[in-house]
Amino acid sequence: MDFERARLDIEGSVGILTLNHPEVMNAVSPEMLGGLMLAMDQVEDPKNGIRCLVMTGEGRGFCTGANLQGRGDNSGARPDAGSALETMYHPFLRRLRNLQMPFVTAVNGPAAGVGMSFALMGDLVLCARSSYFLQAFRRIGLVPDGGSTWILPRLVGKARAMELSLLGEKLPAETALQWGLVNRVYDDEKFIGEAKALAADLASGPTKTLGMIRQLYWESTDNTYEEQLNLERQLQRTAGYGEDFKEGVRAFLEKRPAQFKGN
Repeated sequence: MDFERARLDIEGSVGILTLNHPEVMNAVSPEMLGGLMLAMDQVEDPKNGIRCLVMTGEGRGFCTGANLQGRGDNSGARPDAGSALETMYHPFLRRLRNLQMPFVTAVNGPAAGVGMSFALMGDLVLCARSSYFLQAFRRIGLVPDGGSTWILPRLVGKARAMELSLLGEKLPAETALQWGLVNRVYDDEKFIGEAKALAADLASGPTKTLGMIRQLYWESTDNTYEEQLNLERQLQRTAGYGEDFKEGVRAFLEKRPAQFKGN
């Protein structure tokens, strides 16, 4: 399925959402965000049978940040640089956060600026060995956005988050792995195959339960211990009523692989 500067391919139960503007290394524009939102409608439509979503970039890059072409303004006016965040970026990021299935980001090249924010939204962040991350905002006189000031210190601590944002230095995939920023790094020639294999494994799992696991970990960063205990109780009850739990128990007792249906 082709959308404006975005593409959605469905391979079995895996949806592959591709940022598709390789001429500018998949820099994000309003047109791309519109295309991504339409693609998400299809991802979330049950009739398409998607049980795991992968996001990657077309060509040599994952995403090099916001597309600045045509953004120059010599009129002396001072545009609101934050308005696009509220009206376009944040709705897309919230849809990724609230997705009710596993979400994998496959970082196939540079992930800079808001592209780094997109990449770090993944439940699992997979990288080609040649890829790198860059908090590029300070290079153009802007502050980090796309939720990066929330997620970075939670992943790597305040000191490293500050270092990345204030210095604006490239962070190679191997170093990102050592820091705990990403989950796995693969040789470039094996990268996409490994990413698809992992996504297929997730797509064969208990989808609703995996979606609730996502919810638990997202909410845990702001919940008190008591709130988190209560949320675990609530979602465990929901999971226990599901058909996948029944199948999982049957498969365990019968000593066979479970055949989850995602419900």
